[in-house]
Amino acid sequence: MHFTRLKLKNWRNFVAVDLPIGERLFITGPNASGKSNLLDAFRFLRDIAKDGGGLQLAVRERLGLTKIRCLAARRYPDVEIEVELKDDSDATWRYAIGLRQEQRGARRVMLAHERVWHNDQPILNRPDAADKADDQLLTQTQIEQIASNKKFRAVAEAFNKTLYLHLVPQLLKYPGLANRDVATEDPFGLKFLERVMETPEKTRRARLRKIEQALKLAVPELEQLTDTRDERGHPHLEALYRHWRPNGGRQREDQFSDGTLRLIGLLWALLEGDSLLLLEEPELSLHSAIVAKLPALMWRLQRARQRQVIVTSHSSELFSDRGIGPHEVALLEPNGSEGTTVSLASSKEDVRLLLEGGMTMAEAVLPLTAPTTVDQLVLFK
Repeated sequence: MHFTRLKLKNWRNFVAVDLPIGERLFITGPNASGKSNLLDAFRFLRDIAKDGGGLQLAVRERLGLTKIRCLAARRYPDVEIEVELKDDSDATWRYAIGLRQEQRGARRVMLAHERVWHNDQPILNRPDAADKADDQLLTQTQIEQIASNKKFRAVAEAFNKTLYLHLVPQLLKYPGLANRDVATEDPFGLKFLERVMETPEKTRRARLRKIEQALKLAVPELEQLTDTRDERGHPHLEALYRHWRPNGGRQREDQFSDGTLRLIGLLWALLEGDSLLLLEEPELSLHSAIVAKLPALMWRLQRARQRQVIVTSHSSELFSDRGIGPHEVALLEPNGSEGTTVSLASSKEDVRLLLEGGMTMAEAVLPLTAPTTVDQLVLFK
């Protein structure tokens, strides 16, 4: 199941978004323009559909609907998300949800609507008669209820399988920095090693061998990447680093560089499944020569698994890849009190002309994301 379109109203930084999505999408824009918040629309749907999740928890984890609603929203108060998807048989699905808050009383977050279409035929349209008879039903979606989502469970499963990873190396090197027992999402890789070890052994070892092959190209001194457990049963990654001593030196993840750990996390995520993968600034801590190869690397791995990848970045090395097409780049542009607008680079005439003139995507698009007053930073005292 692949996402083919995202529509938003009054979501975070965005008054309105209508964004086509292909097999991969690269999102760029100025700082604070909403790149993470755009990804969060997919995470929000996943949080509704996942086991132990649901609408109310998804809203609470984002500190309430008032924190989700766009500050530029005016007369129209509802927050809306709509996604289009296509399954392996080329059947199309659409799921739409609208949220509002009660004006008085308990100030509950309520469904303004929940709708599902299959091949443009409506199969769910709420509020329905039952909702009107008991408005408490509008505090829950049907996508989160196994008893109610049978006709569109494929959509719920696509939401639930969405994977987001923004591995923070320090959380692996210094696990005492955070509470490892928290049961919520693990977006920063605190439990990454546990996730590796929970993978069936045959699959785990095969993935680690593939990752080792890639790491040998990026970190020539590293070899024999494997998993292990210490005397207390805690999981670790271990590798042999070639050394002046004949047998080299074995090191665990707390001795790996930040770039090595981030590359391991990225490669593992790309090999982990066939669901939508959300990657936020994967270039962090990596050498620019490695970053320049990331789009091609991601493309090879995702194509083999028929998976979809959405990436945020402002890296000039990453966007210099000639294989990135203008229909694969979403440009975020803040518009003051009107929120942030989102458009594909292919829809911008000036970008198209620059690309036709031989410029790279980095040269054509990234200057549009630079703050207009950035040159004044050198005057700061």
